[in-house]
Amino acid sequence: MPELPWGLSLRQPDRFTCGPSCVVVARMLGDPAYAAHALPRFGAEVLETHGQVTAWPRLLGTPPWEVARLLPGRHRVVPARHSPAFGWDAAVVGSALFVGSALMPRHVVLVLAADGDARTLYDPAHGGRVRRTRDLAAGRALTLSGWDHLWAVVAPR
Repeated sequence: MPELPWGLSLRQPDRFTCGPSCVVVARMLGDPAYAAHALPRFGAEVLETHGQVTAWPRLLGTPPWEVARLLPGRHRVVPARHSPAFGWDAAVVGSALFVGSALMPRHVVLVLAADGDARTLYDPAHGGRVRRTRDLAAGRALTLSGWDHLWAVVAPR
């Protein structure tokens, strides 16, 4: 897996592109040639990827089924709203997590590594990596860019 320059260079280009940012990072991690192309123009690549979302208002972000379609490989959507611990267990490397408030999902992060009950995540809001645990997910205390509730996991099949 290529090492990426975590930080501002991988920050989502606007408030609505966390999902496409996760898709671009997942593609870069799986394809060094794509990474060489996409990294210098990360923001533009994310916006182009967001343009591939079909029939969905851009201001609403990217829905889970579109992230599942755009991620490399085959993915499925695992609802986690009523069982965040179950959703956390489904979150393996390459999964996208939809997190939000008690009322609705608002943000997407990408699972980079899984170690027991802990996950290392790419958070596009600040372009870096964070580590969270199953207990935080179960307790609705993820604090991922201000969002605590795990709503859904887009997991590889």
